[in-house]
Amino acid sequence: MTTNRNPVPVELWRHPNPSSTQLYKFLEHVRSKYDDNIKDYPSLYKWSVENIADFWGEVWHFCGIKASKPYSYILPDNAPMFPRPDFFSGSLLNFAENLLFPANVDIAETSIAVITTTEAEGHLEPTTWAELREAVRRCSNALRAAGLKPKDVVAGFVSNHTGALVAMLSAAAIGAVWTGMSPDTGVSAVLDRLVQIGPKVLFADNGTVYNGKSWSSTGKTSQIVDELKSKGLELVVVINNIQDFDLDLSTLNSKGLAAEEYKSFLKSGNEGPLRFEQLPPSHPLYVLYSSGTTGLPKAIVHTALGTLIQHKKEHYLHCSMNSTSRMLYYTTTSWMMWHWNISALACGTTLVLYSGSPFKPHGHLSLPRLLSSLKVTHFGTSAAYLTTLETHGIYPVRSHDLSHLQAIYSTASPLPPSTFSFVYEAFPAHVNLASITGGTDIISLFGAPCPLLPVYVGEIQCAGLGMAIGVVDSISGAPTPGEDGELVCTKPFPCQPLTFWGPDGEAKYRGSYFERFDNIWHHGDFVRIDVKTGGLTMLGRSDGVLKPAGVRFGSAEIYNVLTRFFGSEIEDAVCVGRRRETDRDETVCLFVVMAEGNEFSPELHEKIKNMIRKELSPRHVPGVIEECGAGIPKTGNGKKIEVAVKQILSGINIKTNASVANPEALAWFKEWATRND
Repeated sequence: MTTNRNPVPVELWRHPNPSSTQLYKFLEHVRSKYDDNIKDYPSLYKWSVENIADFWGEVWHFCGIKASKPYSYILPDNAPMFPRPDFFSGSLLNFAENLLFPANVDIAETSIAVITTTEAEGHLEPTTWAELREAVRRCSNALRAAGLKPKDVVAGFVSNHTGALVAMLSAAAIGAVWTGMSPDTGVSAVLDRLVQIGPKVLFADNGTVYNGKSWSSTGKTSQIVDELKSKGLELVVVINNIQDFDLDLSTLNSKGLAAEEYKSFLKSGNEGPLRFEQLPPSHPLYVLYSSGTTGLPKAIVHTALGTLIQHKKEHYLHCSMNSTSRMLYYTTTSWMMWHWNISALACGTTLVLYSGSPFKPHGHLSLPRLLSSLKVTHFGTSAAYLTTLETHGIYPVRSHDLSHLQAIYSTASPLPPSTFSFVYEAFPAHVNLASITGGTDIISLFGAPCPLLPVYVGEIQCAGLGMAIGVVDSISGAPTPGEDGELVCTKPFPCQPLTFWGPDGEAKYRGSYFERFDNIWHHGDFVRIDVKTGGLTMLGRSDGVLKPAGVRFGSAEIYNVLTRFFGSEIEDAVCVGRRRETDRDETVCLFVVMAEGNEFSPELHEKIKNMIRKELSPRHVPGVIEECGAGIPKTGNGKKIEVAVKQILSGINIKTNASVANPEALAWFKEWATRND
């Protein structure tokens, strides 16, 4: 283990008036009701994790959860983390109703709820709260007319726009389960996910705009439908969001299922009122997907109440969002952050939904132009975007009025210490820069923003309220205060997944989070928590998950493409991420072993890159593709030893143990790492 490398934290920011924030008011409420000794965030956090049921009960009432039937109890006594306990048992509610009619929020129907914008100059589509509710009424009634019922699956092959939001909210209004993917995702990657869960309805864009070009996605949709029609797909709704392409439904209709244009589909339901199915708190809401490290991506099922109450806690308390706020999070519909972003509606916050490149049409200042012109208060992005601005010396505050900007959220990968300092030069000094962490597994945050604490260089501000996280030794599971170790959570929280989709879902669920340490959530992140500040420093993934530029995926997706398209040429391969101490980001490295009679060549190198780009996405393309000279290191039972290869390439000195069947292969990678240092 390594002790804390930052004994003297460098402070960058403090809130000028913390007592004005909702989090401070919540602290005062808890102090007056429970404990006079709660006087700051650390003492509030300590109370929240020592009194889990009382804490979440206070969040329900203080943040405002709309329910048609009150809960019988908050949490069973001495509830374990696995099997997943049911929070707020007995209550009935609807997720979409809470977003469309937020509790404790006064909103005029003519106020703007959503603004859709793209790369196209001047393309802004505002939608009022009344218009959003009407669109969901029409769409949910049309889905009901098409036969959709609670727990049916609705999939979206859609960009980040209002139509996608309406489709998702309409599914939730009915009690259907939503799963979304961005149209820039390759067909293989889409089918690896959707074939598992068999959607009944598919919403699909006819195209996308990216990097100054329009791209048709109807060809991809056709291939996806070919596979899904035998898995229960009955209806395709095509959203004509790119006018450059003709809307031809004949090909889809010829496949033996109904295909309709989105606006026509909205007219197909009855004129009944907007109706929300009242459902138990553990009712499934979303399916998100693991990165597929050990096979097909696992389909993670998240619940309606767990998602809602966790997001509202984070948005209302940790992020200080309300009906005067506007949030732009640069994300796609595939990412967990899209789901986190849209939940801000439950605070009355206006969403700015952007689709396209962050650097078009105005170079590096495209997003800052939007932040300025739309008076965005909360801006979310990836660490890679901020480091790109730093690398190119771009200081948006020098050319744009960003005085209204209150917070910048950075996630997907650790934010380098130098970029922390850069942000306070490139953006207004009053912003709360919050590097945050959590993930698809919990559809929310473990490490959160906090208006009651300073921002220190290189640190996530704090653990989120009610999230009993800690750091433990990777072997023994013993706590390691102030040292590097495994991120764990030791007490139940409402946004734990319900299960994994499929007949063996419970076994996959337990194996993913509770197999490493008994009844303790093992998250798979390597982390340090500063004993002085309480801040988190993220040190990367502790498993084989790949995260270049914050895009999380598994090696199995790469292997699947190699097997499918290069099976006769490539015998074996290993794909890992390399991130040395001097690296700002992770580089995906792919090493292949050629089949007998075949040679590795520049032509094959390009073919592999192009096929991965086509079948998965440009983000999946490895930065290094080379032939491996000594075979792939494996255990005695033939399992690839990815983590050891990753550690070697990242400059970590490892010892070879007896489980390695071919230690000469690891020796080859050590020599390669030395040559390519």
